[in-house]
Amino acid sequence: MLWDSKLIQKYNLAGPRYTSYPTAPQFTTEISKMELIGKMLEPSRSPLSLYFHVPFCAHLCYYCACNKIVTKQYDKGAEYVELLGEEMRLRALMIDQSRPVTQLHFGGGTPTFLSEENLATLFDNIKEHFNLVNDGSQDYSIEIDPREVNRSKLELLKSLGFNRVSLGIQDFNEDVQKAIHRIQSLELVTEVMSDVRELDYHSINFDLIYGLPKQTLEGFNETLDKVIALSPDRISVFNYAHLPQRFAPQRRILEEDLPTPDQKLALLKLSIDKLTDAGYVYIGMDHFAKPDDSLTKAQQEGHLQRNFQGYTTHAETDLLAFGVSAISQVSNAYFQNHTDLSLYQNSIENGQLAIMKGYISSNDDRIRHAVIMQLLCHNQLNSSAIEEQFGINFNEYFHSELDSLGNLQEDGVITVYYENANIQINITEVGRLLVRCVCMVFDKYLTSNSNFSKVI
Repeated sequence: MLWDSKLIQKYNLAGPRYTSYPTAPQFTTEISKMELIGKMLEPSRSPLSLYFHVPFCAHLCYYCACNKIVTKQYDKGAEYVELLGEEMRLRALMIDQSRPVTQLHFGGGTPTFLSEENLATLFDNIKEHFNLVNDGSQDYSIEIDPREVNRSKLELLKSLGFNRVSLGIQDFNEDVQKAIHRIQSLELVTEVMSDVRELDYHSINFDLIYGLPKQTLEGFNETLDKVIALSPDRISVFNYAHLPQRFAPQRRILEEDLPTPDQKLALLKLSIDKLTDAGYVYIGMDHFAKPDDSLTKAQQEGHLQRNFQGYTTHAETDLLAFGVSAISQVSNAYFQNHTDLSLYQNSIENGQLAIMKGYISSNDDRIRHAVIMQLLCHNQLNSSAIEEQFGINFNEYFHSELDSLGNLQEDGVITVYYENANIQINITEVGRLLVRCVCMVFDKYLTSNSNFSKVI
């Protein structure tokens, strides 16, 4: 990947992360619940991906924009697991329970907020209602706060079938940790890493954030050195979006402590240079992986996918998501649970699915989704593949969009080749950081009023 500061500054626009298309702002409360449930009832033999959202956190991190509830009342976990169990029972009535669960993810919040007893109970409920795979081919992951886990809990998670963990690191610098109210030492993370490796988990991911208060090039360089020394299999380097008007905890972060836009770009460039020099492969957007990681292999083999958990190796799965705010994707339908815990709880206790809003994709949505995912996952698009899948003439269908690619082509973000009736769009090495800008050309819902963070 090549770095062009002027080009990056020119195209550093606000835009979606495209974990779905259409994106979440298009989901509507006006859609009929019965229509969405009807989509879930349609027969399918596709494998399943399950997601469980655990909203509780014992500590408040000032930067966080997740749906969360900060509490030290750990008994709330047992009540919530009971709700998840009832939601699973309701959902399981609507699907073929023999379909294999090839992917499973616990997110939050802090999933390890749950006690070992709660985690075991939750997994018993999952096994009761779904066909879990446990032959080594599964991709079962959990997000971990190093401050909220111990050896015993890691042993339990491994015995339940989890083979991947993701650790929230953010930054090892003490000044940054104080500014974001997340104190966790290198020694603590190293101890957790040691336990995870001894227990033979298949993969470890680190989450880092650039653009946090008090971050400097020197300090983040030291953090990256420590991360590289710990050698996780995957690394995500997320852009901190400071939106205090939307996320109240961010109001505790002082504006004057934040890096300038130029400093943020320098932090990103440092991250890319350091990680690729250390042997990590730049998958795309904010994801890196070792050359032998399944994420890297999936991209090389052409079956990398993207969903609400980011890049994934498991294609063609239906995503069933449970818990407050969780978003499911079944066939061409999306549905999101209530984002308020009390509303979620009331629905489940009344024997109803906790659907707050949703969306059913049109044929045009599905075509555009395929185009955007090809660009995001493989940095290229071949029109013949889209034509074959959907029975369209790509040149005619996307005539105006192809015209709109002119500036991106002139600036070297993409190359466009025409060979007979086939059109090949390639993201260039200098354009890889700007792939979302290319995707935005094919997004018919995007407007100047769309409320998204910057692409970089």
